[in-house]
Order: sequence, then C-alpha cells, then structure tokens
Amino acid sequence: MLSRVAESIYWMARYIERAENVARIMDANYHMILDLPAGIGEQWEPLVVTTGDEELFKEFYTEFNRENVVQFLTFDARNPNSILSCLQMARENARSVREWISSEMWQQLNTFYLMLKEASRKGDGIELPHEFFDEIMMASLMFAGLSENTMTHDEGWEFARLGRMLERADKAARIIDVKYFILLPSIDYIGTPYDHILWGAILRSASAFEMYRKSYGQIAPDQIIEFLVLDNQFPRAIHHCLIRAELALRNISGTMRGRFTNRAEKTLGRLLADIDYTTIDDIKSVGLHEFIDNLQTRLNQVSEVVFETFFSIPAATAAVKEQKQS
Repeated sequence: MLSRVAESIYWMARYIERAENVARIMDANYHMILDLPAGIGEQWEPLVVTTGDEELFKEFYTEFNRENVVQFLTFDARNPNSILSCLQMARENARSVREWISSEMWQQLNTFYLMLKEASRKGDGIELPHEFFDEIMMASLMFAGLSENTMTHDEGWEFARLGRMLERADKAARIIDVKYFILLPSIDYIGTPYDHILWGAILRSASAFEMYRKSYGQIAPDQIIEFLVLDNQFPRAIHHCLIRAELALRNISGTMRGRFTNRAEKTLGRLLADIDYTTIDDIKSVGLHEFIDNLQTRLNQVSEVVFETFFSIPAATAAVKEQKQS
C-alpha cells in the first residue's frame, strides 16, 4: 500500500473520531448545565481548554460564553478542530482513496458532512442541542459500523483502526481532564451532589455512564478514573484503545507482541506496557492531572513516530504535513 493512501485512510478515521468526541464533550456539558444547582454559573471555557485551542479562540472571540464556544467548536472553519472542519478534512481524505473504501462508507461520510454544512448555513442547528449532537455521534458510529462490515480487513482497514483508537485514547484523556479545569465554587463541594454531577458528566461524555453503573454502582471518583483509564474491556477506556491500536500496528507490520521492528511499535508498546501495570494508586500518587498530561504527551509521541515510520517521505507536501497532530 502506498504511504499516501495509508495516511489518508488513517486521517479519515481520526478526523471522524475527533468530530464525534467534540460532540460528546458538548453534549455532556449541556446535560451538566441542566443538572447544576441554582446559583452555579455555566462553564464553557473548560471545553476549549481541553481541546487545546484556547489561544486560537482568543484570536476571534472576546468571551467564553455559550454562543461563542458552541460556534467555535461546532461550525467555525477557522478552527481546524471544529466538528465541521474535521468532517471536511475527513471527506477530502476519503475522496482521495475512494477506490480503497466502500461506497457505503463514502455515502455515509458525504451525508454526514452535508448535514453539518446545512446546519451551519441555517444557523439554527443548536436549537435542540441534545438531538443535534446525538445525531452527530450516531452518524460517526454508523460510519464506524460500515467500516467494520463493508471494508476488507486489510492494511487499509488496520490503518483506519489505528487512527481511530489513537484519537479515541487522546480524547478520552482530554475528557477526563475536563474535571481538572472545571472549578468547584469551594473545596467544600468535593464529594457533594454537585461534584457527583460533574463526574457523571464525564462518564456521559464517553457514553460510559450505564456501563460504569453496572460495574461499580455508586459514583466514586477513584472508580471512575479506574474505569475510564485502566479498564481493558470498555471500548472507550484508554487501556482498551491502546490494546486495539497496538494490535492494528502489529497486524500492519506482522510483528509478534514482545518484539518490535520500528519506532512506532516500540513507542506504543512501551506506553501500553506501562498502562498494563498501572493501578489507581499509582495515578493518585502522581496526581490525576499530572498523569493525564504525561499520557497525552506520550500519545502525541506515538502519533509522531507513526507519521515518521509510515507516512513521512522526502516528497511530502505541505498540505500533508499540516495533518500532523500538534
């Protein structure tokens, strides 16, 4: 497979997963606002902070209010990580590899993009926010299902899975870190129903609320962190994502686990091995924010070495380079 084909498939999957996860964060924030006690103000800045785009936001907007943040993260073409921008880039990547993906995948992605484009033109797509963002999430899940069931599970499919799992792990880490940036009115609120509302919103962001309650029952911060970071069976837990990403990487290269033939396998394998033997006590001893911050740095390193191993070629164009995750 040509490296440009593999890269387009990889980024197609990453961009769609990124769009879905931005929708998840937005939807969970709306749910949290509805549950907030009287007198507690809405918080929108943490959503921009956790996507890493706060400096870009400040270039175009003066206030972190609902209208500005929703526009910036959903429709603003000047934001490369907005939902609309992600779908546009996913569509362009898919267009360049039409012969490698199924017609059903292309049709679903095209319909998905046009739906967002139409909502952007109308300017009224957020009148019913839950329904709107739920439609985005379902469209992304449908694309993933079509990829699973209509695309040959060859190298191209493995690159798509690799991109999807790395993006999902990164966004899961950012979703957890939202809790760090959402400020409680006072330390007296820790452990109160208000604090539980925030943790419940984190679970809903990852569609993990029901599965968590079946496994653990009551809302408990340590158990939520353990479930979203260390669980190896829940599809949106970081540990599970890294397991699937490494499996995709090894299927591409044909290397058995325990060995490596390139830097991508070595970097991802080392990260997965560390997570394999991490406990909730280890995370608490370091600090949740510090642990997540280090994890995001290492995930970025994995993304960089994947690019260098499989996609970086001397004739690479500037347009291709722009797709590298910052």
